[in-house]
Amino acid sequence: MFSYCTDPATLDGLTWLGCYLTTGKHMQMYWAFGTVLLLLAITAPTALAFGFAGASAARSNVAPLRWFGKTYISVVRGIPDIAFFLFFVIALDQAFEFLRHKVKCPDWSEPIRQGNDFVVCTAAKLPLGNAPQWVHEVYGFLLAALTFAIVFGAFAANVLFGAMRAVPRGQLETAEAYGMNRRQTFWRVLVPQMWVYALPGLSNLWMVLIKATPLLFLLGVEDIVYWARELGGAKQPRFTDYPHGDWRMWYFLALLIFYLCFTKLSEVMLDRLMTKLTHGQATAAGEAQRKATA
Repeated sequence: MFSYCTDPATLDGLTWLGCYLTTGKHMQMYWAFGTVLLLLAITAPTALAFGFAGASAARSNVAPLRWFGKTYISVVRGIPDIAFFLFFVIALDQAFEFLRHKVKCPDWSEPIRQGNDFVVCTAAKLPLGNAPQWVHEVYGFLLAALTFAIVFGAFAANVLFGAMRAVPRGQLETAEAYGMNRRQTFWRVLVPQMWVYALPGLSNLWMVLIKATPLLFLLGVEDIVYWARELGGAKQPRFTDYPHGDWRMWYFLALLIFYLCFTKLSEVMLDRLMTKLTHGQATAAGEAQRKATA
């Protein structure tokens, strides 16, 4: 990156380290931190939307919807996360290709399942075989993000379902007594009040989601864990201009510091959000605020 980095063999000390940390591969590692943040930015609201839909379905008066919501919550929560992550990436990819196959190749006569192979027409492939490399990478990342959202959406649904049940029944009965129908009571009374009960559980879920981001590495996405392993491993002079020993401990230490700082920042922001949500609420936290200001 720097002009004096043209011949690494002539460098030493901090100059060598500065050139080493600004190589092209290290720049890709720094971009991978953005990949983790982007995953969280996409997954968190999507999982919350899935969770809200699942919780609403679980308390529905319509039996099929109620069964679907409770099944979604129970099945995903009852199976190890890693199994679902590995399953959904493959299942979603094949489902998308199957739907495209039915639309783009209606005259296809051969079976799609051929032994252990999943075969669709060329036009139905996702991405297309001649697509640029970045398209393949973006598609793999979006599949991973959707998988994260589905899995963590089930946990969010369980938290929101409990929060909805925690809202005092008297609040809902009062709303009904004032003439509100079921839909109005749900959106105007239940939903605004449930967040204060849901936030502790959602806060824990957010922390778990942050700690689960290294699973991107297992899903084929070149994230910070991938680059820490690749760059930290021992490098021999014949294979690189910057040979070094096994430095994986230092790379993973940097990841530990990053995650600790990020979770600490999250705790501060979540505490402020809880303070805002509980202000004036008839809860233990709201009562503590009233006593503090009295």
